[in-house]
Amino acid sequence: MASQTGLKEVVSLYQTLIKEWNRKPVDLEKVGKLLSGMKMALIQFSFLPTSSCKPSPQELLLARDALEIGVQWSISKKDIPSFERYMAQLMAYQLFKRTGYLFEWLKLSVKKKMVSHSNGSGCPCKKNFAKIILRHSVGLIWHYLMEGNYNKVFLARGNVPADNYHFFMNILLDTLRDEIAACTEKAYPCISLPEATRILYFESEKDMRAFGEKRGWILKEDKYYYFELESEKETKQEIPSYKMIQYMLEYAKELERIV
Repeated sequence: MASQTGLKEVVSLYQTLIKEWNRKPVDLEKVGKLLSGMKMALIQFSFLPTSSCKPSPQELLLARDALEIGVQWSISKKDIPSFERYMAQLMAYQLFKRTGYLFEWLKLSVKKKMVSHSNGSGCPCKKNFAKIILRHSVGLIWHYLMEGNYNKVFLARGNVPADNYHFFMNILLDTLRDEIAACTEKAYPCISLPEATRILYFESEKDMRAFGEKRGWILKEDKYYYFELESEKETKQEIPSYKMIQYMLEYAKELERIV
């Protein structure tokens, strides 16, 4: 347990952190520096509690609240590795005192895993989590993914429990769009702009055009995207035999002159 003087300094630092975090618009760079300073100050306390130590409730609350701000800050920065680090540290407080946003952060953490497992390689959560805190993330969206019912996954983006979900939800939707686009390239020789907008669940043709450019799709004057068949791609990748023969003949002539 830390001294009262050290505790007052950390409380003062935390109050500054809260003030900056609640400021609109928030200065993410400044909050990031304050979070780093807060974690350094918390080292003198039982920053990550274990069964062998008994930190005071105030120390636990300070560390917990700072880590929760760190989770939200990571989402605002769109920094997934930072989100994972703060989540791993925040999980330790589940054993001591139920955190105010712990259930929400756990859902977000699993949603992040769902993005990387969207190919159906297996559910990354335990059954008891799904029953208690992951109803939205796993009980619904994972079920839709396993069914291949992408339409319901896209509809679920308007039914998220909190605004913080949108970041990971958008990553998941982008991943699904890439999968749908890859299948479209193989299944159809061409597709119209309105139809591509529909099957990729874009709200406007402008967004579809931007997505098409990102994938290297070329929109023709008739507003159709045309895809190369696999046989055409293989033909293009064949060795240019005619040019090779021509180069070899020229090389032989040059050698004959030299000799």
